[in-house]
Amino acid sequence: MAKRPFQINTVFCLASYFKGNDFIRECKSLGHRVFLLTREVKLNDDWARESLDGVIPVDDNGTIASFLRSATKLAQTDKPTHIVALEEGDVITAGRLREHFGLPGMVSSQARLFRDKLAMRRQAAQSGIRQADFVHLLNYQDIGEFMERVKAPWVIKPRADASAIGIKKVYKSEQVWRLNDSLNENESLADRSDAYLMEEFIEGEIFHVDSLVVGGKAVVACANQYGISPLEVTVNGGVSTSHTIEYGSTEQKQLLNANQKVLSAFGFENGVTHAEFIKSKMNGEFYFLEVGARVGGAFTAEAFEAASGLNIWREWAKIEMADGKHVSAPKQTRFEYGGIVVSLAKQERPDTSAYTDPEICFRADVEHHVALVLRSPKIERMKELLETYTRRFSIDFMAFAPQQDRPE
Repeated sequence: MAKRPFQINTVFCLASYFKGNDFIRECKSLGHRVFLLTREVKLNDDWARESLDGVIPVDDNGTIASFLRSATKLAQTDKPTHIVALEEGDVITAGRLREHFGLPGMVSSQARLFRDKLAMRRQAAQSGIRQADFVHLLNYQDIGEFMERVKAPWVIKPRADASAIGIKKVYKSEQVWRLNDSLNENESLADRSDAYLMEEFIEGEIFHVDSLVVGGKAVVACANQYGISPLEVTVNGGVSTSHTIEYGSTEQKQLLNANQKVLSAFGFENGVTHAEFIKSKMNGEFYFLEVGARVGGAFTAEAFEAASGLNIWREWAKIEMADGKHVSAPKQTRFEYGGIVVSLAKQERPDTSAYTDPEICFRADVEHHVALVLRSPKIERMKELLETYTRRFSIDFMAFAPQQDRPE
């Protein structure tokens, strides 16, 4: 069979925030042309400029219209073959740009399933996926009936933000109505009550599954467990941890199965996903929380590589740049345990030189943050280190900042 001729692609990478340099570098190393479209406030960040054919400014409001305007102007001289969102907030924008340019990949309606929590909930409900009961924070009768049907406490969360950003836990109906009225006083439509949903609160341990997906199948997937939940860290502060769970365990098998059900139900074909689940303290069952068509944040990529031997950004780039019918599925090169310990820091540049264990494979360099990524062939050693480092971080570094409704 004759070898297919190499095609040079032109990739527009969308990034409202600084991330994805390894994706950019891999696309360039594969021989493609790569352009970055980012907000003006992020233009001077440490982008992989040696691998970029251009950096295109976008208005700082980061709206779909702003990205569309900048992308259309660029396309007059450089016609795109691929549109890729490197950041959670740009997934729907990327879908809209694909529609505008007539390019393959997720359109905005499907992309919404991986960004809009209400769309996620409805799609999961239609597919019979186990999840919390929920209601759109819109119709008064629906809200009232939900509170009669579902015992407090409840969580009110923005439809469009990632992880625990903007989530509020409420205990009484009066709190719900007051918050509802307060939201509806906002001038911006994006901040009013209909931009939120309310869910039953399920107490339990939180897990995440990070996947490389080819042909609708999670060909490499790492199942991980958080220490304290992201919501608790966001609301009360603390040291956040996460680690690969035991290979071959019942929990791992259940999580990988639940993750695949979500991917199939949402029609995700090729790329990368970050899904979160909660194991109910009451009945021991896993419940779907959310899924994003993105690489997980807070050094999840580094922990994924520690466990699997694969750089998730670079493997995603290979999948994205391949012809959909000729994708070579990546294979996990090792089965070890990756772990993360991260916290806000009172120091501008925290010094972790006193942390000398050989399992440390990555040290973060971010202002007022401290983070270490660990790698070990033994889960017992990983848990021991995370427990020790959590205690030490709380003494050496930990700071707390009030919850933001939106990231800066």
